[in-house]
Amino acid sequence: MLLEILKNCPVCNNTSFNNYLNVEDYTVSKKEFTIQQCNSCYFLFTNPRPDVEEIGAYYQSQDYISHHDEANDVMSRVYTSVRNYTILQKIKLINQLYPKQGNLLDIGCGTGNFLQATKEAGWKISGTEPDPEARKVAGKRVGETIYETINAPEFLTARYDIITMWHVLEHVHLLNETIAWLTDHLAPNGKIIIAVPNPQSQDAANYSKFWAAYDVPRHLYHFTKDSMALLMKNHNFKIDTIHPMWFDSFYVSMLSTKYKEGKTNLFDSFKTGIMSNIKGNSSDSKSLNTSSLIYVISKI
Repeated sequence: MLLEILKNCPVCNNTSFNNYLNVEDYTVSKKEFTIQQCNSCYFLFTNPRPDVEEIGAYYQSQDYISHHDEANDVMSRVYTSVRNYTILQKIKLINQLYPKQGNLLDIGCGTGNFLQATKEAGWKISGTEPDPEARKVAGKRVGETIYETINAPEFLTARYDIITMWHVLEHVHLLNETIAWLTDHLAPNGKIIIAVPNPQSQDAANYSKFWAAYDVPRHLYHFTKDSMALLMKNHNFKIDTIHPMWFDSFYVSMLSTKYKEGKTNLFDSFKTGIMSNIKGNSSDSKSLNTSSLIYVISKI
């Protein structure tokens, strides 16, 4: 399988990189991929990587839980329980940001659980999902057409009060084109909500190449707060606030111990998760450094 090589940094366009970390794809291929770091803006990205035509093969696994609803083992049961709680927190956040409950687009909606909850909360919803099986489940769940990509003709003139990308931006091949699309389709007073893993968290430092949230090659990019801010600034966006995802440190740690030791180490996972949340906590939202971060973004 041929890999594509990025010759320019997706954030600052620099052409000079160094090898940051070699990480195995523990979920599907068991192949090793390199994460490189830009020598100018320090952005981290998987390079080389499967191209858009080849990447689908790396999602073909029952272990890729976000595309399946079954809860057949400990990891999937934990994921499902946490997901149901965090959906309520997400609804609370978007209702605080936009109390009128207007138009919402969820990009990469998976099997549609979040979309179902937002619809029940009074939002007018739209969604996209590239995985055909997950898209079918989501459409049936919410009773709406879920489109394959944001390039569907139905979105051409649409504007949204809230656009969400829950652990999606790190998967998108056309990074700058996608942010440019958001610019054109966000309503004047709208908000974008982007959740991504944080490679500067304590759990990332603890597990290093075994840190599950690197998830190569499915995760093409590995955003720090600085690189996210620079990317958004390039497209005339600004980060308003940053919010923690407290449960991610535990879930990611459980997977990381499985990759490192061959089985889940619950004690180590809990200890690392606690320490990551303690060290990553801050009264200043922009100083948060938890396992995953939620960015609330608006136009400058």
